[in-house]
Parts: sequence; structure tokens; C-alpha cells
Amino acid sequence: MPNCIFCDIAAKATGAQIVYEDDSVVAFRDLRPAAPGHALVIPKKHLEGIRDATAADEALLGRILLAAIRVAELLGLSERGYRLVMNQGPDAGQSVFHLHCHVIGGRRLAWPPG
Repeated sequence: MPNCIFCDIAAKATGAQIVYEDDSVVAFRDLRPAAPGHALVIPKKHLEGIRDATAADEALLGRILLAAIRVAELLGLSERGYRLVMNQGPDAGQSVFHLHCHVIGGRRLAWPPG
């Protein structure tokens, strides 16, 4: 996908602080963290958002969530807790249109969000 910063990160064409990678996903620290522990898990396959996933992406979506659990462990967030967030569209706060899951923790998080 041309002009997609997350595709560039997945392809190693743009630098990022990678915290986890496997065949399907890459996780890296967020440049504007909302908490001390904040990383993004992205699929290597370009999908603009969660609404663009199809039944063919079922295993990939599961892989994203399992990778998010692993990232939380690597960031030391598992014991106290963390939040997983996927935004869909600009009104939800999505600013990069490549599906991604935020892993956020390391401080007490308020509810409701937003």
C-alpha cells in the first residue's frame, strides 16, 4: 500500500522500536504514548481498519489479539492490567488507516475512555 507508514514499518522501510514480530504481525512502541506502556500491533497485510476484515482474515485477527497478549507481557503490563483498543474511522480517533491494536498500560486507566 503506497503512502502507508505502517506498511513501511512492517516492510522495515521506516524505523520503529519493534517489541515483537512474527510471520503475520509487527508490534512497536507508539510515538505518542498515552501511557508508560503503549505499543501498536499491526498486521503485515494492509487492511484500512477492522471493518475491512473478512472471513478470510479470521486467523489474522486472532493472531493480532494473541500478539497483543504477548506484547503486554513483554512490556511488563500483564500483572496490573492493560487495555486493548482498535479504533475504526476518524470519529473513533483512527489517524493511521492501517488496522492496528493499541496495547496500553503502566498506569491506572480511566473509564469510560474518550
